[in-house]
Amino acid sequence: MFVIIGYIVALGCIFGGFILHGGNMGVVLAALPTETMVIGGGALGAFIVNNQPKVLKATLGAVPKLLKGSKYTKARYMELMALLYEILQKARKEGLMAIEKDVDAPHESALFQKYATVGHDHHVVEFITDYLRMMVSGNLNAHEIESLMDSEIETHHHEAHAPAAAIQRVAGGLPAFGIVAAVLGVVNTMGSVGQPPAVLGGMIGSALVGTFLGILLAYAIVEPLAGLLEQKNDEGTKELQCIKTTLLASMQGYAPQVAVEFGRKVLYSTERPSFSELEGHVKGKKA
Repeated sequence: MFVIIGYIVALGCIFGGFILHGGNMGVVLAALPTETMVIGGGALGAFIVNNQPKVLKATLGAVPKLLKGSKYTKARYMELMALLYEILQKARKEGLMAIEKDVDAPHESALFQKYATVGHDHHVVEFITDYLRMMVSGNLNAHEIESLMDSEIETHHHEAHAPAAAIQRVAGGLPAFGIVAAVLGVVNTMGSVGQPPAVLGGMIGSALVGTFLGILLAYAIVEPLAGLLEQKNDEGTKELQCIKTTLLASMQGYAPQVAVEFGRKVLYSTERPSFSELEGHVKGKKA
């Protein structure tokens, strides 16, 4: 919703100001189809050449999600930490082997199904179960597991960053493609130099639309998407860091309620539940 509102404000103010200043939208609209073909087609071709198929697929999958609100809400984090609390509490009371079935078959586990918000998130469940499995095996110490977690989180961040970087490169190239369209328009105008001044003026105006359109698409349309996607990726990384901090605190001997508090402190302040909110949520779920 905010993406659409932002676009409406940007385009409304830009074209509204142009019209109020006496600009002729007819010139812009007449040149728009061919200029869009040159700029958009050039940018699309460069985008395909510049990225591996997996990045192309990830980018196409990521863009529609930008039109939706963030899934990383306070309610989601409370669900996540309540899930971690119950798992760690079960392991503390009944022993690590008691959670082996939950770890091996999370989709059949009552614990994971109880917290459907995060229990149905493949990446979150895999991250939790992989490291719980290592904790159950007892072959690795906390420092070794922390190193593995850091490596996996870094890999996840780089993979998630690839679509944002691809969009950013497209934004960086659009002004240049706008210049290409403008130069082609000037070439076309020079070939019609014998025409009346009014006709030549219209042709030059159409050529300049290319430069305008390239800059507009770059800085008002495409680059903001890259920035928004990067912010969403940071939120995904923060969720994994919360899980990491909680599990490591448990491995170091802290009680489940304290380990969860460690994880809570990692979260951004805008989505971080208070101590009493989280405590009440956990007690409510246990009841």
